[in-house]
Amino acid sequence: MKLFLSVVTLAVSASAFAPATDNAASTVSLTATRRDSFAAFTAAVVAAPSIASAVAGDSPKFSVFGIIGDGKSMSEGAAYGSDQATRVYSPYSVYDARSDKSVFKDTDPAIPPRKKAIIIESRVRLQKIEPYIAKKQWFNVRDELTRYMYSLRDSMVYFATDKETKAASKKFFVSLEKLDISAKQRKGDIAEKARQQCIVDLDAFLKLI
Repeated sequence: MKLFLSVVTLAVSASAFAPATDNAASTVSLTATRRDSFAAFTAAVVAAPSIASAVAGDSPKFSVFGIIGDGKSMSEGAAYGSDQATRVYSPYSVYDARSDKSVFKDTDPAIPPRKKAIIIESRVRLQKIEPYIAKKQWFNVRDELTRYMYSLRDSMVYFATDKETKAASKKFFVSLEKLDISAKQRKGDIAEKARQQCIVDLDAFLKLI
């Protein structure tokens, strides 16, 4: 892309340095120079896709709907998966849909302990938020909620498989959102109450899994 922009910039700026005189010969020469500049610009636009994919060993290339870019590579969606031999994960994906042949398995015995560990560690993070609220360090509060705890919701949803666990997870999410909003609004008393409620709700959820 940088190479393409450089070519275009040089092509367009070429006419800016052409001498401007009143005689007819100079006018014809200037017109020819502008014509040459336009031709160079057009050539650069046409060559852009090939320039972008010409570096050997560069990162994988994707075409846009099989029309623009590297037409020989798997396109990102192409004509909505029509260029793929098997059914894709989604109309915008080049990867196969999940099946028995998939490398990742939901039944992997290592998944539940890992996700439960995320929930337990998130409880520790909620306890760390208390002094941040007391010191009105709202950026630290929000950092804790979006840093490690970013994966908390996904881990809880994994275990929320029945009516009781789904209700418990939903209750926690409401408390967590209240904590986040009160931190945005810098309302310390409400934030602290929401934080305490988050711990209560999270403990209740942990007892169910």
